[in-house]
Amino acid sequence: MAKILTKDGLKKLQDELEERRSAVRQKIALAIKEAKEQGDLSENAEYSEAKREQNENESRIAELEASLKEAVVARHNHKSSGVQIGSTVKARLRGREMTFTIVGSNEVDPSAGKISHESPLGKAFLNKEKGARIAVETPAGSMEYDIVEVE
Repeated sequence: MAKILTKDGLKKLQDELEERRSAVRQKIALAIKEAKEQGDLSENAEYSEAKREQNENESRIAELEASLKEAVVARHNHKSSGVQIGSTVKARLRGREMTFTIVGSNEVDPSAGKISHESPLGKAFLNKEKGARIAVETPAGSMEYDIVEVE
């Protein structure tokens, strides 16, 4: 299943993959080499830890490669003034202004205001324009947001 990403999200995955293939692999290889030089590997905690780190790194590399293979970069339609993946939305809820960036599901970072296009709020924002009022059902009840700006 294709994973939708923004250009920034794609670059972040590519950068992490490159870092893990080069610097992280080299660091782990050095740790394994140093641990082997200590002798008996059966009771060598440093060796066991380095091998564990190696397994985790290789698993993450495989995960990143699979994600990148399936990735689809969201195309921003500059002719549309509606909210799209990659759009930044300023919205008002009960007099309080908030900023959200609509991103792919694997780029989500609520503390940075990045919400998935698949989330209830993200879905409600999609294709809406400045001035629109949207209602979103939450566990705390219905929330109404006014879209102040779309970038």
